[in-house]
Amino acid sequence: MSREPRALDLSGTDLTTAVVRTARLVLRPFRADDVDAVFRSCQDPETRRWLANLPDPYTRADAERFVTDVAVRGRAEGRELTCAVEADGELVASCGLHHLRDGARLGPEVGYWTAPWARGRGHAAEAARGLADWAFAHGAFRVHLFTDVANTASQRVAERAGFRREGVVRRCLDQRDGSWTDAVLFGRVPGD
Repeated sequence: MSREPRALDLSGTDLTTAVVRTARLVLRPFRADDVDAVFRSCQDPETRRWLANLPDPYTRADAERFVTDVAVRGRAEGRELTCAVEADGELVASCGLHHLRDGARLGPEVGYWTAPWARGRGHAAEAARGLADWAFAHGAFRVHLFTDVANTASQRVAERAGFRREGVVRRCLDQRDGSWTDAVLFGRVPGD
């Protein structure tokens, strides 16, 4: 007999205001004053290289739309928990927990990027671990993430966040030029 994985228990949780705290970070809803930092981050060639869904060119209006509409709407609709990652009062990254409703087989998915001025400090790994732990506290049976097979920095982040490499998914990630690349699938289950 097959049993469907249970959905996250978000009763009593207001995703529009939910904040996750870790030892050094505050993962909070995006605010209008984050637009400039998001815009600056998304001008970075290394950020743009791995985030194929970013508009090209990435304008300040795109940053405003992400901060004031996209991130807010995902929380309001209960689909995702997209967070501004703050350290010592400064935006240092973005980290999100996606597919809160429709991730039945793989569980919710974590995604992240780090501001270029904050790289190398472990913020993305700490944020990803924090969101995975939050998901487990709300009943997730597993959490996963994908990284481009060539993105070794993101793979190190996943490992530092406690995720285990599970395999390569061929032609999984769509690219800006219409091509597809392979992705490494990482997963965490409670107790990892």
